Amino acid sequence: MKAEMIAVGTELLLGQIVNTNAQYLSQQLAMLGIDVYYQTVVGDNPARLKDVVATAMERADLVLLTGGLGPTMDDITKDVVAELLDRSMEMHLPSLQKMEDMFRDRGVAMVESNRRQAHMIEGSDALDNSAGLAVGNALIQDGTAFILLPGPPKEMKPMFEEQVIPWLENNLFEERVTLYSRMLKFAGIGESNLEASLIDLIELQTDPTIAPYAKEGEVLIRLATKSSSLQEAEQKLNDMEEQILVRVGKYLFARADVSLEQVLVEQFTKHHLSLAAAESCTGGLFGELITSVAGSSQMFTGGVITYSNQMKHELLNVPMELLEGEQAPGAVSHETARAMADGLLKLMKTDYAVSITGVAGPGQSERKPAGLVYIGIAAKGEETVTHELRLNGNREMIRLRAVKILMQRLWQRLQDKGLITI
Repeated sequence: MKAEMIAVGTELLLGQIVNTNAQYLSQQLAMLGIDVYYQTVVGDNPARLKDVVATAMERADLVLLTGGLGPTMDDITKDVVAELLDRSMEMHLPSLQKMEDMFRDRGVAMVESNRRQAHMIEGSDALDNSAGLAVGNALIQDGTAFILLPGPPKEMKPMFEEQVIPWLENNLFEERVTLYSRMLKFAGIGESNLEASLIDLIELQTDPTIAPYAKEGEVLIRLATKSSSLQEAEQKLNDMEEQILVRVGKYLFARADVSLEQVLVEQFTKHHLSLAAAESCTGGLFGELITSVAGSSQMFTGGVITYSNQMKHELLNVPMELLEGEQAPGAVSHETARAMADGLLKLMKTDYAVSITGVAGPGQSERKPAGLVYIGIAAKGEETVTHELRLNGNREMIRLRAVKILMQRLWQRLQDKGLITI
């Protein structure tokens, strides 16, 4: 089944509000096994809206419209669809009664224009609005189903879940086929390298489908399959996942769409481990991402930003002979990353301490190129390890990529010790 979504509202075109309805409805329709082929945003203009709906009728089995069901003159969705389908408008008396009762209980006179919210297209099924006043509409004409929903998400979402899904099941579904999906999250490998490792699976995909998506420092693979039962879907998804993990399993950190920092916070908290961070070129970004996760106070004791050599020496006890001098390795080096992590471990008395030092750019520092970064991981009773990174991108991308790679190496450290099972 092919679906098209039309969001109605000039405020959407002007960027005054964000169309979050599209994301929600796409996800809901996917779970129902309905494919969304097109999404359109159109202003409060009758002629343009009529053209958009007419086009959708020609290419979609299901047309969902959001917005334009309110009481004002620019709320035109029902009128335009009714005119296009050559149907009249009628009053939905239960919705009108609900409206009149609400205004009476509040002791406020109901403005006549509010009655428009109880209008419905002739012959349509009313969709009750449990969170507002505007009644929704559902109807089928010439093989195309139309769903008219209010624009405010707080009204649209409950109407879809409570009214639209049962209506679709009763009117459109002969045999229920649901789209099941699974998220696999990877870190420490770029999207292009991940895709290269799976290129034959991606090119030959039929069912399940394989779709990679990239975020800075993370890659997500979405596996999806249409099946008539959960058991059938699980078998197909498990088979494909097994093939993927044989090739890139060492980079997998989650089987859900969660961030790497969230996984770290959960695992450190679960195993009663503490963490601190010493940052130079990233300026506190590691700490910012960790503390953005609820519950991070249980495992993250704090961090220091030692941007200058003097602060590295005074706060973390990094020897000046490492930082300055003709023969010194410099602030951007394995030696300094190690000394920073060791110094912080002693200072904070945590189970783990990490460090980041490097050149974020855009220019060189210490005659070293932008993108050269060193990270360190120190742990109680264990040898401190450092890694050299050579990163591409602008200043912000280098900083974020350095932090994400450090998180991935820290996560890998826990996994190697048997503390993490996915």
